[in-house]
Amino acid sequence: MATNENAQPPMAWRYCGNQIKLWRGQAEVSREELAAEVGYSAEYVKSMEQGRRKPTVHLLRVADQLCGSRGLLTAAEEYLNPEKCTSYSADYMLYELDAVALYFYQASLVPGLLQTEAYARNLLKGSWPPLSEETIERRVTSRLERQALLNEVTRSFSFVISERVLHLAYGGGEVHKAQMVHLLKAGERRNVAIQVLLDRDMVNAGMNGRFILLETEQHEHLVYVEVPLSGLIYAEPEKVRVMRQRYDKLLQQALCPRESTQFIEKMVENL
Repeated sequence: MATNENAQPPMAWRYCGNQIKLWRGQAEVSREELAAEVGYSAEYVKSMEQGRRKPTVHLLRVADQLCGSRGLLTAAEEYLNPEKCTSYSADYMLYELDAVALYFYQASLVPGLLQTEAYARNLLKGSWPPLSEETIERRVTSRLERQALLNEVTRSFSFVISERVLHLAYGGGEVHKAQMVHLLKAGERRNVAIQVLLDRDMVNAGMNGRFILLETEQHEHLVYVEVPLSGLIYAEPEKVRVMRQRYDKLLQQALCPRESTQFIEKMVENL
């Protein structure tokens, strides 16, 4: 999944955060006082005021009452939802940061969060039109930095990966084997579940392509679908429900995590 290194947080986040800061200043309420009322750290409130994080509904409601904005802050709630069609996966990355549960279905590549450096670099070198070496290195670095999310044990990750992905030896034998070993190590984490969807199940709930489901700490449910040159983020309950049903079916059709580990181990033995 490609990233846009120069991406800015959505304008709605930045504008809303700035409004919170302005109303707080007018009411002579310190950031620490607001943080104490809302139950967040002052640093977390600061990140929302600066637009680096999406202001939560809870913060808006508490700030509205504490700063006497008479509904002007809470009026921003509907504008903080993602657009029906948000272009470029960089926008997805911003929501990924706030997700506490992520569910991936991948039918063509190893998910970015599970890629080795060599695997990621090989994929990017195959991009067309060709990318500059500088761009490739920036994107490899960005992809590897994203993987730090896996270290946060309070986040849960579920990956359903098509068997055909595991047979595609991008970068050659050594790169392929190292990638398979990396999957096994990633699956040892207690907050990560990797499941293989066998090729015998060609007719499955993922035939329409890859997608990602996200759940935030504020119980928002989103779905991200990537298409050529752009990505779509949906928040409509009906669309999220349909994709959640598809994912649940994929979990039923895939090998369980233990069986998937055994399947990958046998692959590694034969490489």
